[in-house]
Amino acid sequence: MLQLYKPEDYKRVLETALLAAAEPLPLAELKKLFDDPFDDDTWRTLLDDLRRDWAERGVELVQLSSGWRFQTRPEYQVFLDRLKNERPPKYSRAVMETLAIIAYRQPVTRGDIEDIRGVAVSPNVIKTLEGRGWIDAVGHRDSPGRPALYATTRKFLDDLGLRSLSELPPLAEIERMIDAQPNEINEISETPENVTAGAIAASRDATASGTDGAEAVPAQSDAFPAAEQA
Repeated sequence: MLQLYKPEDYKRVLETALLAAAEPLPLAELKKLFDDPFDDDTWRTLLDDLRRDWAERGVELVQLSSGWRFQTRPEYQVFLDRLKNERPPKYSRAVMETLAIIAYRQPVTRGDIEDIRGVAVSPNVIKTLEGRGWIDAVGHRDSPGRPALYATTRKFLDDLGLRSLSELPPLAEIERMIDAQPNEINEISETPENVTAGAIAASRDATASGTDGAEAVPAQSDAFPAAEQA
């Protein structure tokens, strides 16, 4: 068995495990690599040193909501995209608005979303977001019919490169993203073309005033404990 003597030896094992992993690895999993019970400061030093080792490369070590992983630096992605045969998925305006409402006001029901957008939410919209792994039902509201409460997932944060909900970008950036979506990419039927990002702004205003009976998004949802610190 390989003997580990120096910090570089331990970093090499960490590097190998992270490069081989298909998903982000939480600290609890990384600790299984070694018999030595390192304290948190030692783990932080090892991971920070490894991150610096890759600072000048096209791949970087990052900490996300569900753990640590190596990923391509954004500035190099445009070149890698040339190797892909499939087109990246595009989402309708209704999907983007629904996702933004859930992200900033979670947990919310389908009825909350419809009140904010002013139009019915197609079941396909919810199915699309669930299928992508970005939202999930986290409970039910204690009201007639016990409607499902939706919240975003760790995968949603991982795909955005975030560690926690508190790192979500300003709502204005989400609005600009939605406005940039051309109508012709709509993939879901029953999607009104006259719904604008103003619906998302209404969500922000309603949250500030505490209206609509929907819960404002917490600084950190129970569904998303803060990223585990090394």
